[in-house]
Amino acid sequence: MKCLTAVGLVLGLLVLAAAPACAMTAENLEIDLDAGGNAMITFNYQLTWFEYMAVYLRLVDPAQELKSALESSFGKPVEVLSFSPGSVDLQVQHFAALVHNGNTTTMVTPQVSFAEGEALLKQYWFAPLISPDFSPSETVIRFPDGYSVTFGDALVIPAQRHAI
Repeated sequence: MKCLTAVGLVLGLLVLAAAPACAMTAENLEIDLDAGGNAMITFNYQLTWFEYMAVYLRLVDPAQELKSALESSFGKPVEVLSFSPGSVDLQVQHFAALVHNGNTTTMVTPQVSFAEGEALLKQYWFAPLISPDFSPSETVIRFPDGYSVTFGDALVIPAQRHAI
């Protein structure tokens, strides 16, 4: 029985070594702001079988890693509302700053960089086996008055200013 287990393990490692580089692909990011500057963030992504297994076996928790990275980057608490192997929904209080000038209120969002995600991933033992694409195919920031701005395949989303 031990021999059969060892053979299975070796075959599994050979398949893993022979497989092309696996890669998580960021599909889209939606940031919906309310009048108080709070954000509902939905991040959709696609995992390869290897990454899915890492999540399934609880070797990595993408929701917690994203939460930690965003809290570190923005200096604000982030709440994970829901998580699945293909998406995570988050809430960030006071994501956008409100700047009042007379009768005008301007919302200012922070810069969002996905480069930190790449650096964070390099800490894991399986990092050499994957080459993720952290830049979402589409990022949409929606302001409470209906105005929105869209970015395609951007690793860094610049800060946005919009009068509401």
